[in-house]
Amino acid sequence: MMTTSIGATEAPPQTASQWQSPPKEVLEVLHAQQFPQVWTAPNGEHLLLADRILYPALAELAAPMHKLAGIRVNPVTNSQHGQHGGVNLRLVRVADGTTLPLALPPETEVNGVRWTADGQRFALIVKHTDHLGLWLGAVNGDLVEIDGLALNPLLGNPVSWLPDQQRLLLRRIPQRGTAPVAPVIPVGPDILEGVGATARSTYEARNLLETAHDDALFEYYATAELVILDPATRQIEVVGEPALYSTAQFSPSGEYLLVQRLVPPWSHEVAWWRFASEVEVWNEQGKRVAAIASLLIADAVPVHGVPVGPRSVSWQPTAPHTLFWVEALDGGNPVAEVSHRDQLMRLAAPFTAEPQVVFQAEHRIQPWRHGWTADGSTLMLTERERIRRWRYVWLIDVEQGTARRWFDLNEDDRYGNPGSPQFRVLPNGRWVLHQKGNAVYFSGSGATEQGDRPFLDLRDLTTGETERLFRSAPDRYESFVAFAGDESRFVLRSESAVDVPNYYLATFDGAVTAAAGEATRTFSQQPITQFVDPTPQFRQVEKRIVRYERADGVPLSFHLYLPPGYQAGTPLPTVLYAYPLEYSDAATAGQVSGSEQRFMRLYGASPLFFLLQGYAVLDQTAMPMLGDPETAYDTFVPQLVADAEAAVAKAVDMGVADPERIGIIGHSHGGLMVANLLAHTDLFRAGIARSGSYNKTNQPFGFQAERRSLFEAQDVYIQVSPTFFADQVNEPVLIIHGSDDANPGTLTAQSQVFYEAVRGSGGTARLVLLPFEDHGYRARESIEHVLWEQLRWFDRYLKG
Repeated sequence: MMTTSIGATEAPPQTASQWQSPPKEVLEVLHAQQFPQVWTAPNGEHLLLADRILYPALAELAAPMHKLAGIRVNPVTNSQHGQHGGVNLRLVRVADGTTLPLALPPETEVNGVRWTADGQRFALIVKHTDHLGLWLGAVNGDLVEIDGLALNPLLGNPVSWLPDQQRLLLRRIPQRGTAPVAPVIPVGPDILEGVGATARSTYEARNLLETAHDDALFEYYATAELVILDPATRQIEVVGEPALYSTAQFSPSGEYLLVQRLVPPWSHEVAWWRFASEVEVWNEQGKRVAAIASLLIADAVPVHGVPVGPRSVSWQPTAPHTLFWVEALDGGNPVAEVSHRDQLMRLAAPFTAEPQVVFQAEHRIQPWRHGWTADGSTLMLTERERIRRWRYVWLIDVEQGTARRWFDLNEDDRYGNPGSPQFRVLPNGRWVLHQKGNAVYFSGSGATEQGDRPFLDLRDLTTGETERLFRSAPDRYESFVAFAGDESRFVLRSESAVDVPNYYLATFDGAVTAAAGEATRTFSQQPITQFVDPTPQFRQVEKRIVRYERADGVPLSFHLYLPPGYQAGTPLPTVLYAYPLEYSDAATAGQVSGSEQRFMRLYGASPLFFLLQGYAVLDQTAMPMLGDPETAYDTFVPQLVADAEAAVAKAVDMGVADPERIGIIGHSHGGLMVANLLAHTDLFRAGIARSGSYNKTNQPFGFQAERRSLFEAQDVYIQVSPTFFADQVNEPVLIIHGSDDANPGTLTAQSQVFYEAVRGSGGTARLVLLPFEDHGYRARESIEHVLWEQLRWFDRYLKG
């Protein structure tokens, strides 16, 4: 760890220090028991629980790893570096809450669960010390390991059940030699060359290949062979020779296998998901029967654009063997003037005919927002209008070739959001829209001016009318998890500001109530889990959602937290935490998010830890940037200042914030916010900027929602970049950054240069670089030290 600090009247810089820990009361909360990760069976009758591993030792992050084509690879396990799962696995029966421990060997973790369609069996992806293994279990408590098998998860899901729900398709590490050894002397220089290239988003460029040795390592670690395992006999059949598979999925009939293989040469300019590839259909013996597409390296995709050619190729879940995919009609360019941007294509077995155009979309299709009706007649498809930030949801009759708009929404409108459709699993393991007659179940967060109140609805496919089945009570935060067995019962997650989140079995009783001004169905409930409060000291914290307005009338809000034992009317040192977001209009920008009824549980370097030291905290403070997406950043700084002025004025007017003792914290884009507000206002006594980007000219082809280049909007790039105004930062700023930040927009050098600019201009700054940390901080030592730094900084400059 490197720590540097200096100011106009400060002592000489401190260039190094040891790891530090925050006060005992903070550590007790940080390392208190976490709530478990939950995997729900498709039929909702069982839950698998495992305790999360959140803060690995720094030694683990420091262990050898390779940066390969967008992945950080752990060479020991052949999996993602730093990835963790859960321990202490147990199975819970929803009907009565009975819990059955499932014993795995010490030093193993569950990284993933794959249930069978009937919810009676499951496959576990288990991380061992030297590989990812496969374990098979059942709800009767059986659990066995498949010996001698090492999975390869680097390019996609390594485990899936075949449509017969008896066998599994696996991506297995093939027999191979030792990993390539780096040459002592490079075989040549690193070279990049562009000839007539177009601009591309910098967000694609992280952990990329750089040398011929990297290329060899990528092939070595990403190569897998496709095999079919029969658990009953333990027989393994190889269906795909060693290759780099990004997709491998059987058709619903089980007769064909959709495969996408990466092919060289390997690009040093984009990540693996933009590499050249072959999309093919094989038979169940692994023989190619059709070539669907040969995709070139997508290294010239326009900013906010998409690659050309077929994308999101997948099987129709309700047909034996029919493929669908999306293709761009605008060259992937979001600003090209065309009548239609995308089209939906279909191709059925034997895959020899010309693909059929099913639907042409005026705007960009979002392939991940779709669903099929169970009878296969209708596809729900979503397109997005980029400039308006608007979504249109269509119902497409794929046989008749007709389409009608079901509904549309402003994607920023939380109050009007209809939620997301619910899905149910077919016997072949594929998922379709969960319907009751001609209506589809939807669940959502249910945002209101008073906070979120999750709901469950039925939306009619013909009329679009909705029936509300369930809505969280105003004095709790309750959410639908899954139906349990049938549609008369469901798993409910329920919590309040003082009640621990637990799971309940809810049963509709047929009655209707008009509670809280709307008709919903009544239900009874019985507990499934009985988790206890790991941090009772936080139940004394007062929390409320506060609404106010910006000077120009834009409605805003923040979540106010007051420390235990707070005396009303006492101004406190106050911490403001925020992250700027872009909006198209004032009405949606000011909508409230979150709920006063959420149970408070702290993670990582949360600003809420300041509550334990007597601070007030303004969390989720609205910092909206209003305007056309093409020009919103023209007024970024003035809008930031107006947002901050309004928040500070409200907190001071309420009597909770001492105007002379307010500090501000932000991470990533929030770090940019902090630096700009310190440079352009005197609202804050000190600031903490984490993993920020302070010079946008280092991202010459766009950032956030800004798609204009530096050469088109040079003044805008400079005005939003606080490095150019570092001489105006006259409040102390603590700058924290991971020393191995792979986010192209927030490379570690951004903080180093900003620190030097503030320091060299006579300002007070402290730079803390966290070894081996990426854009977010994960190691136990790092988290504890960041909390120590943050508390110490504001204790010194706000309290002191």
